[in-house]
Formats: sequence, C-alpha cells, structure tokens
Amino acid sequence: MPILRLETWEGLTKDTKRDFVETMTRETCRILGCPPEAVTVIIDEKPKENWGAAGELCSERFPDK
Repeated sequence: MPILRLETWEGLTKDTKRDFVETMTRETCRILGCPPEAVTVIIDEKPKENWGAAGELCSERFPDK
C-alpha cells in the first residue's frame, strides 16, 4: 500500500489539493501497477513560521509566497 506524503506551506487551494491527489494516485498506479484503492496521499501543510531554510524562518525569507 503506497503512502505518499507532501509537506508544504499552508495555503494550497482545495482544487490544487484535489488535482495533486488525483494526479499522484493515477501516476502511482501506472508506475507501480497497483489499484487506486491501495494509494494513500497525505498533504501536511505547515505555517511558514514553523519552517526554516538556510538559517531563516521561511515567513521572513519568503514573505510574499
């Protein structure tokens, strides 16, 4: 049972999440030869202030994104 996990900054739209889940499920089934029922996709959104990169908070490093 494949489990796919995406960690990203919060703010994705519901349509973007739906597209991601549908696309990742379809491509996982194509590549691994498993049924869609076997695929789990977890989207874990984090506030930019809880994420650091290059020694800085992402909320400060990427304020407009």
